[in-house]
Amino acid sequence: MNLKRVFPGHKVWARAQGDIERITTIWRECLATYGGPFLFGKRSIADAMYAPVVTRFVTYDVKIDKKCAAYGSHILAMPEMIEWTAAAKLEPEEIDELDMEF
Repeated sequence: MNLKRVFPGHKVWARAQGDIERITTIWRECLATYGGPFLFGKRSIADAMYAPVVTRFVTYDVKIDKKCAAYGSHILAMPEMIEWTAAAKLEPEEIDELDMEF
């Protein structure tokens, strides 16, 4: 996951499109059933689980419907997400301890 970059116009692979549609269907169903603004009305572990998915949709410029985009914006506006994103943007581009030869 890359919180530092956005890839405008990124082409979504056909196999990924099915996953995107399934995720947005889940979001729409939950938001309609529980009234939002979170998936089950109030903030829950489900929203925490989908927070990284929201960031990937932003990074890869995934086009989603307005209701799902509003949910994503709500998640990204949470103070914890703002803090997490800001901290991630301060990380170095390369981390020496993760650099290894195979």
